[in-house]
Amino acid sequence: MSDLTQLTLKAALDGLKARDFSSEEITRAFVANIDAANPTLNAFVVQTTDKALEMARASDARLAKGEGGALEGAPLGIKDLFCTQGVQTTAGSNMLRGFVPPYESTVTSNLWADGAVMLGKLNMDEFAMGSSNETSAFGPVKNPWKSKTSNAELTPGGSSGGSASAVAGDLCLAATASDTGGSIRQPAAFTGTVGIKPTYGRASRFGMVAFASSLDQAGPITKTVEDAAILLRSMCSFDVKDATSLDIETPDWTQSLGKSVKGLRIGVPAEYVVDGMPAEIQALWDQGIAWLKDAGCEIVPISLPHTKYALPAYYIIAPAEASSNLARYDGMRFGHRAEGTSSLTDLYETSRAEGFGKEVQRRLTIGAYVLSAGFYDAYYVRALKVRRRIAEDFDNVWDKVDAIVTPSTPSAAFALGDKQIDPLQMYLNDIFTVTANLAGLPGISVPAGLDSGGLPLGLQVIGKALDEATVFQVASALEDAAGFVAKPEKWW
Repeated sequence: MSDLTQLTLKAALDGLKARDFSSEEITRAFVANIDAANPTLNAFVVQTTDKALEMARASDARLAKGEGGALEGAPLGIKDLFCTQGVQTTAGSNMLRGFVPPYESTVTSNLWADGAVMLGKLNMDEFAMGSSNETSAFGPVKNPWKSKTSNAELTPGGSSGGSASAVAGDLCLAATASDTGGSIRQPAAFTGTVGIKPTYGRASRFGMVAFASSLDQAGPITKTVEDAAILLRSMCSFDVKDATSLDIETPDWTQSLGKSVKGLRIGVPAEYVVDGMPAEIQALWDQGIAWLKDAGCEIVPISLPHTKYALPAYYIIAPAEASSNLARYDGMRFGHRAEGTSSLTDLYETSRAEGFGKEVQRRLTIGAYVLSAGFYDAYYVRALKVRRRIAEDFDNVWDKVDAIVTPSTPSAAFALGDKQIDPLQMYLNDIFTVTANLAGLPGISVPAGLDSGGLPLGLQVIGKALDEATVFQVASALEDAAGFVAKPEKWW
């Protein structure tokens, strides 16, 4: 095998099962890639090489006996907000620097039970607050892709930028990620990878460092739609430790791949045509619609009238929940504790000022404001009512369509530093993805083309709650039609 690190997850699992190569061999190949690339890409914040090799040898022993789980021997990267027993977990923040959990998140427990190997912890925006992976206390992640028209270093997206960069740069077979307003789908679109956010409640949030509890959901970033179906199945499960976990069966979504989409009704929402959207994004969307029409789908124009209120509602609800969730990090109960303080109030203020970065502080301030007396009804309650209307918009179209197709992002990857000075411009990156989080619906981004600079662009499929099967079916059809095989030219 010339380069094991370029395999898809499915191909690697097949090769491991056939004993074409060992888990230790492919793990060592990824470790070598990480050692070479990470000083530049900054995708991993913790490398667990010794642990990975130990897990790989254990997998090889099971495979030699004809045993093993669904992910046996597969080396993966883990976003640094999934608690990993005995391995530092920081959520990209100085507030948690040095925190070594004594327990394992349910999602990663599921992966280890299925035989996966942990290569390390992946960089991310601090507490998952960001769309460019520039808010991390460990520095920005760099996108393996570069534009043909510029030598600028590009964002891989956020907050799961480390996950997306690592998969696109062949530093792991696949990676876990999380999505609060688009943090799986936007990085996937920026890096030419596949990313799916399942229905809210499919994957347990136990052991995930919380941002906004009613919006956060775990999912994978992978090289192909098939890989996403394989990894998502292992990640999802019912969990009594998570009150929002759904007590339902996790299907084998690979059975949906390659199925004919003939007769499926595909919704095209008028409200997703936004002012200033680049012509290349509109052209890709039109092309995706044409591909599905050629495959036998019925294209149905639809209206989701409250879409224009989604971003304002999200940026009230998410900071409000973050303000509540992150109140525990005060230097007394949890998190970084400042030295040399003169009073309890000084300890709280200084610990939080030192522990949290500027973007987290901005969102916590917004959250505290909208929850405060006199503003709770005016902002937070009103935002919850808008969220209900957005969910109803989707409810009202599901009798007309089976899935919805939109662009994943309003642009290709932008240069690091381009949008940091204007938070509003950064927040607008979530314009196509945030509605699925507010409504709790599954959404996937599939790489479907390149812009004029040779950078990847994605199409998004949104489905009914708990209907990931149709989402995968349509995504598979788009993947086949697009035939996307482009890879970034190695510069790192």
